[in-house]
Amino acid sequence: MEVVAGCYEQVLFGFAVHPEPVGDGHRERWAPVADFTHHAHTASLSAVAVNSRFVVTGSKDETIHIYDMKKKVDHGALMHHNGTITCLKFHGNRHLISGAEDGLICVWDARRWECLKSIRAHKGHVTFLSIHPSGKLALSVGTDKTLRTWNLVEGRSAFIKNIKQSAHIVEWSPKGEKYVVVILNRIDVYQLDTASVSGTITNEKRVSSVTFLSESVLAVAGDEEVVRFFDCDSLTCLSEFKAHENRVKDMFSFETPEHHVLVTASSDGFIKMWKLKQDKKVSPSLLCEINTNARLTCLGVWLDRRTDTKESPPAAAEPAPVSKEQSRRNKEESGHAVQEEEKQPKPDAEKCSLTGDSNKPTRGNSLVSAKKRKTVEMLEKKRKKKKI
Repeated sequence: MEVVAGCYEQVLFGFAVHPEPVGDGHRERWAPVADFTHHAHTASLSAVAVNSRFVVTGSKDETIHIYDMKKKVDHGALMHHNGTITCLKFHGNRHLISGAEDGLICVWDARRWECLKSIRAHKGHVTFLSIHPSGKLALSVGTDKTLRTWNLVEGRSAFIKNIKQSAHIVEWSPKGEKYVVVILNRIDVYQLDTASVSGTITNEKRVSSVTFLSESVLAVAGDEEVVRFFDCDSLTCLSEFKAHENRVKDMFSFETPEHHVLVTASSDGFIKMWKLKQDKKVSPSLLCEINTNARLTCLGVWLDRRTDTKESPPAAAEPAPVSKEQSRRNKEESGHAVQEEEKQPKPDAEKCSLTGDSNKPTRGNSLVSAKKRKTVEMLEKKRKKKKI
């Protein structure tokens, strides 16, 4: 397995982690080893997502970068958004959904790396999105103070709820029977069957990250050193523990045949991996810690599932060179695609369904190599200076 983390210093870190038996073999020590650093962005990293082959990162530089974890090379960049990338979510190995401060949600083919759909999702920024486990629904929240439900099969808005405040996190439970919406330090628990709030959890500080540990237990981190486990049914705090010396910025949980693991990343520069107990009233034990000496912002875990060959996508074609003229035309065509979208309340379902493949990508949104992207940016800056 490999822990990946982004930071303000524009770098993506990768650490390979190997469980090692200690003493009599009944105890385990996890040994992290620095594997790579990827410096592709020109601004701080804001989001990261992982599937069985790739790690994608979003940044304040308005681009999405792709890193091939099997080959350990940069795989290119996606340049559709005109704003900070705020959220990235994979659904399986075939689709990636991105949200940004330009108000757009984009659905990407994660094999050919083409934009299948560009949706004008919010009037303000898209602050967060979450995909239902079935892949048929998604939720998004934004600065327009709405919670929106998306029908991903038909590629259209299904429901809009005015929540009167700007939420910054939304998250489905593992089975998709409930979801949580976070506004500052308040966590509203919604039931899918009623689409209404069944209860509210209040954290002491503003919430920075949440992750479901089970259908009813939610791990909550905020602008503090503590992580808390809440029961979403009784709305009570089951336990809390000091995880870091500074605020916790992001969390990620996963299961192996032997352990249920929670990973935390903090502004103190540390990534820590915790072994969760079956009884969530008992605080977890530390498996290992990594000092990155950086201000961490986002976190993911890549699990090398070599046995799961059916879901692993084939190697994508090499990125084609992109000229300055092509880059400008791509941006213009992207804008036209969005404008046309707004006029069509029920767009072609084939273009964005996460339950089927598509052969009709939006034009002008293919993969751009990192080298060409930087060249294009430099030329654009020179052009702007000449105009001034």
